[in-house]
Amino acid sequence: MNLKRSSCAVVKLFLGMAVVQLLGCSAKPSNEDLLVFIEEVKAQPKMQIEPLPPFRPYKAFTYSATALRGPFDVPVKVQNLPIKKEASSVKPDFNRPKEFLEEFAFGSLSMVGTISQNSELWVLINAGAGGIFRVKEGNYLGKNHGKIVNATENQIDVVEIVPNGTDGWIQRPRTIKLQGN
Repeated sequence: MNLKRSSCAVVKLFLGMAVVQLLGCSAKPSNEDLLVFIEEVKAQPKMQIEPLPPFRPYKAFTYSATALRGPFDVPVKVQNLPIKKEASSVKPDFNRPKEFLEEFAFGSLSMVGTISQNSELWVLINAGAGGIFRVKEGNYLGKNHGKIVNATENQIDVVEIVPNGTDGWIQRPRTIKLQGN
């Protein structure tokens, strides 16, 4: 029985506390000071908002001193040296008929073998898509007036005549070696 009474008392106590809390929450809070502040702000004279400042477009800066010497570089003294023109008797023969292999660049030609006929050595040259051709000493090949000056079973030596850059011509030796060597 005591257990029933004590549990009833606990329930009554709990209900009583809940009622007190509900009554405490239902009371009107005093916000009179807040209402007074709002009325004061509304009573102040209204001011105009300042307009935004005018928009100035961005002007790109172009640095124009890139070609000039840097401020920390040592000054360079430029001297114009006279160009020595050497009189050269080397020049290509423009009157001779062009051979077929002179249509190809020297780097696109390759030696693929040799043939000996009547004690004469012929070199087989692969011109890529142009096919394989036989040449001997004295024949021309390449776009720079290249003349074969020596032919062996392993390589051919060619002398090209190329411009020297100052309205003249110079000889340039080149070699084509047998592929695989």
